[in-house]
Amino acid sequence: MSSLFKKEFKAQDIKSGLYIVSTPIGNLEDITIRAINILKKSNYILCEDTRVSSTLLRKYNINSNLISNHKFNEKNNLERFMNYLKKDLIVSMISDAGTPVISDPGQLLIKECIKNKIKIFPIPGPSAVTSAMSISGFNDKYLFFGFLPNSEGQIEKELEKLRQFPYTIIFFISPQKINKVLKYFKRFFHNRNILIAREMTKIYEEYIRENIETLKLFDNKPKGELTVVVSNIFESKKKLKVLSQSIKKEIINMLKRYSSKDVASFMSRKEDISKKIVYDYCLKQKK
Repeated sequence: MSSLFKKEFKAQDIKSGLYIVSTPIGNLEDITIRAINILKKSNYILCEDTRVSSTLLRKYNINSNLISNHKFNEKNNLERFMNYLKKDLIVSMISDAGTPVISDPGQLLIKECIKNKIKIFPIPGPSAVTSAMSISGFNDKYLFFGFLPNSEGQIEKELEKLRQFPYTIIFFISPQKINKVLKYFKRFFHNRNILIAREMTKIYEEYIRENIETLKLFDNKPKGELTVVVSNIFESKKKLKVLSQSIKKEIINMLKRYSSKDVASFMSRKEDISKKIVYDYCLKQKK
């Protein structure tokens, strides 16, 4: 092995600072070796719910100090955590599932670290956003919106703006709100497709693919968090009514090898033009 190869793959030293560590969104095996190493060497691990995170930490024999840090106490915790970081300790932040701070607590601490020039390191890994996007089959230019507001007026206000956005949009929706939100989707996202991903990577994972207009509401409240992907706007071409010279030339060349019926079918799909117009032109050429 060359010295360059050895140098490139040498394990990084773990420096003091704040580590944003991604953890599994369901299957506990979906964690990186680096994430486990960072968590084991952390002086403190900040998490949303100690009961949830303890299950993961026990599986990988991680015994670092675990501290609850959620949306109701993160402001009160801020000074305490900053004192840890100013003492050059290694502090990690995890969420209940996936990549921290993405629609989860953590922004306050990150902004304070930036303000105080404390180093912040991302430890990439699982994310419900990219996982759902990767299997959607929709345009990969996307907007991640996260959770919609609770009030119906605010939902309408946000969707009114989002309906003009031409690319894929990703939402987090709770089981309690899914039917209410889908009713608004049917109103604002006309003729778009939808992917509803439930319990991703878990035993009972489920993926529902439908057109929004034909999608049925849930009869019973689904179990588990839902990641919902709304497709990009479909731009349909205007059907051509007149054959251009270049299309006529292509038709004439194709007629040397194919039947009028085959040429009409192919050109209709290729140029989004009426099959009858192409077929009539083919017959005219054969006469």
